Amino acid sequence: DYYQPEAYIPQRDIYIEKDASRNDDLDRLRLAATSSLLSRPDVIVVASVSCIFGLGSPENYKERVLALAKGQTINRRETLIALSDMQYTRNDIAFERKNFRVRGDVVEVYPAYEQYAIRIELFGDEIEGLQLIHPTTGEVLAEETHVFIFPAVHYVLPEDERDRALQQIRDELDESVMALRHEGKLLEAQRLLSRTRYDLEMIQEVGYCSGIENYSRHFDGRAPGERPYAMLDYYRFVPDRRPDEWLVFIDESHVTIPQIRAMYNGDQARKRVLVEHGFRLPSAMDNRPLTFEEFEELVPQVVYVSATPAAYELEKSEGSVVEQVIRPTGLLDPEIEIRPARGQVAELIRECQLRAERNERVLVTVLTKRMAEDLTAYLDDQKLRVRYLHSEIDTLERLEILRALREGDFDVLVGVNLLREGLDLPEVSLVCIVDADKVGFLRSATSLIQTIGRAARHEKARVILFADEVTPQMQMAIDETERRRTKQLA
Repeated sequence: DYYQPEAYIPQRDIYIEKDASRNDDLDRLRLAATSSLLSRPDVIVVASVSCIFGLGSPENYKERVLALAKGQTINRRETLIALSDMQYTRNDIAFERKNFRVRGDVVEVYPAYEQYAIRIELFGDEIEGLQLIHPTTGEVLAEETHVFIFPAVHYVLPEDERDRALQQIRDELDESVMALRHEGKLLEAQRLLSRTRYDLEMIQEVGYCSGIENYSRHFDGRAPGERPYAMLDYYRFVPDRRPDEWLVFIDESHVTIPQIRAMYNGDQARKRVLVEHGFRLPSAMDNRPLTFEEFEELVPQVVYVSATPAAYELEKSEGSVVEQVIRPTGLLDPEIEIRPARGQVAELIRECQLRAERNERVLVTVLTKRMAEDLTAYLDDQKLRVRYLHSEIDTLERLEILRALREGDFDVLVGVNLLREGLDLPEVSLVCIVDADKVGFLRSATSLIQTIGRAARHEKARVILFADEVTPQMQMAIDETERRRTKQLA
């Protein structure tokens, strides 16, 4: 998957157009999440921080659902128009997701959010049969009495509301162009005029355009500055549930909460440049992620999950903290050993060789990407099977490296800040933290505890801290690990 947001660099006069290559399965699952929330009460959605970004109105989305029942009388032509309005495309040759095809009295729809297609058999204007079919073979998977077809996109509008929204966009365009010309920004005014008129024509003719989310304030009928709809809003429309009868688990909350806080300001800084230089209308600023305060107001109940909760989570929990220190596997937190930084590389080599002989794995954390590459090259010269992992390596390649480590293609992995949350490597029996006494973000108590935890999946696990002195951060990490070991041994 790849996503490059729209941006403009005025210093170099470079415009970067929005570019996205979304995994088809992820796009399907995204639509499946919202359609499921509006269909049934027992839904679990696993989401990234993107759940706070703008999405179409759940009310408009729900209103455009096409409900069909066996024996129902429908107008065939109006049904096909309704599918087109829901952004399904007629394609009688290549039957793909978000398409429908017509063969005599049979209409087949491939929903945007499903892995199966729906066959509607008509006898005149009466629905004679509803079937779930395999989209490739046409095999009948199930007979149905009722089906609901949800829109193929999240931004859908009734025609009368679309006309209202388009008029509002035209009015804002006139005001913005006049303001830019008044400021002497003739190029920016002409740019805004041509780009917005093109989008308006696309929306008028086909009901959609690239970047339609930038006009979402008008489509949703929101006031300037009012927060956008997000995926979280769909929970208020879950059938047979109160609007506040849902729960959010925030995993690795000590990392996720700061990410949620940062999204709004970063988005606004980028959009402000686009607006000032005539690439977008000012209303595009309201197509944004939720602020942290809006997120807090929207979420009724939260469980923060973290091995190293920050001050915010501890304050919000008001002392209601549940510790899950005892592992179902019975494994203990690793023993920690402190060794001098002088001669640390020689010690590291010896320990890595011992683990390699036992067919075990080693994680080594250093302070910089250059150090990771240099240490990897040196260990390779010493005949150790070693690779490095840092932020310049693509996400998919990182997964491949971790898989190769587990399968024994190499024994030692050197990293900087990626060997922390979320890594579950049972083969790792040793974690070495180089220059553990260097004060900074990568050697904070939280970072040290998280790194130490990577060794907690092996029964013979040990952690070696190479340091000439014990810093307060090191002592906090050591004390916390010992506290957990004591509980686990009790």
